Amino acid sequence: MVFAISVLLIVTMLLGCAETPVTGGRLDHTKLKDGTYEGSYRGGPNKASVQVTIKDNGIVNIEISQHQAWRGGIAEAAIVKRIIANQSTKVDAVSGATNSSRVIMNAVQNAIEKAYWN
Repeated sequence: MVFAISVLLIVTMLLGCAETPVTGGRLDHTKLKDGTYEGSYRGGPNKASVQVTIKDNGIVNIEISQHQAWRGGIAEAAIVKRIIANQSTKVDAVSGATNSSRVIMNAVQNAIEKAYWN
């Protein structure tokens, strides 16, 4: 029993440390359509759901409607600010909240991809 619990804890820790790749990058502003779009992403133990507002071919607002994270709450404001300032979903992660940062970036990217297709 102790062995099984130990293995479960080790697997959980390893999954929690799994690196979440960033799928986005610079935006093609000529293809963005105005509107508010929802996106979500799960990576390791973290999940984020966002609403992204596009206006005049750029990101003007990002609201995080859900963010499941152990310690990654510190990433929320900084990542939103960086994405809007750089108009890119591939920005520097917040130290100590790398996975949460990447999950938020990917959730925003998923929302933006809907702005290309609508």
